[in-house]
Amino acid sequence: MIQSIYHGRYVALRQHMKELRKRAGLTQVQLAERLSLDQSYVSKIERGERYVDVLLYIDWCKACETSADIAIQQISFLL
Repeated sequence: MIQSIYHGRYVALRQHMKELRKRAGLTQVQLAERLSLDQSYVSKIERGERYVDVLLYIDWCKACETSADIAIQQISFLL
C-alpha cells in the first residue's frame, strides 16, 4: 500500500494527469472550470499537495476529453 503522496507511483500518476491536461490544450484555470474546482486545487494536485481519488481521476480524464480506461492503460506502463 502506498504510504505517501510522494511515493514514486503517485508521482508518476500526478505527472500523467498533468500531461493529460497539457495534451488537451488546457490551462489549469480551464481544467478547474470544467471540474468546478479552484485553479489552486488543480495546481496543488499537480504539485502533490492534494490526494487524488479514483472518482476525481475519472472526472479529470473526462474534462480532458480522454477516456479513463485508455488513460489507465497509458499510465500502467509508468507504474
